[in-house]
Amino acid sequence: MGKGCMTATKYFLFLFNLIFFLCGGVIMGFGLWLLLDNQSFIVVLHDSAAVKAACYILIAVGSFSMLMGFLGCLGAIYELRCLLGLYFACLLLILIAQVVAGTLIYFQKDALNEEMSKVVTKVLEDYPGSSSPTQQAWDFIQRNMACCGWTGHQDWSRNPVVVNSSQLLFPCSCHNASANSSDSGFCEAQTSDWPVYEAGCSSSVESWLRTNIGVVLGICVGVAVIELLGMILSICLCRNVKDYTKVPLYQ
Repeated sequence: MGKGCMTATKYFLFLFNLIFFLCGGVIMGFGLWLLLDNQSFIVVLHDSAAVKAACYILIAVGSFSMLMGFLGCLGAIYELRCLLGLYFACLLLILIAQVVAGTLIYFQKDALNEEMSKVVTKVLEDYPGSSSPTQQAWDFIQRNMACCGWTGHQDWSRNPVVVNSSQLLFPCSCHNASANSSDSGFCEAQTSDWPVYEAGCSSSVESWLRTNIGVVLGICVGVAVIELLGMILSICLCRNVKDYTKVPLYQ
């Protein structure tokens, strides 16, 4: 490889690693958003160990990607063969892990849906307790998505407050009238036919999740392409570095 090609490869590899570093930051930020956000449906799923594990995995993958991007930049600029080889091996491991994780998620979709249904059912059964972020998030979902319960308003029949009350109670956030007396807690119905939305929230919530999962998958695909390009450039540069002991000198 000529000197001009070596120089071009080096700076292209630096550029790709800079992009890889930034993408790692986006993945880590998305994981932190899922873990800390108190204004979306993900709050309802915070009691799920699987969801928390997924958030921590995203944060770890993003952090590791940023580290690899940093090491790749150093290896490219200073033409350090050991760093370039380590960088290639780590990228290969990350790419394999991403493929395995994507395959598991694809084939475990039913299990994930079942887990989500169990978590929401538990939220409905325990509502209301204290004014927790989980209950506030569920009220927000029912009001803004014009839905009631998970599959329908009958899901609320398992709530002990509704079952044991001498009054005909229904969740206020399910009220289908234009103006509600309250946005949370329970309201009293005049008849056994609750004035609530008929549709369950599952379809709307699943659509929300699919939209956000699409963003995650899009980012992961973009990162995978950058990883492949980085692997190709790093191995080309590594093979053409003649000075095995080259280290940066500072004066």
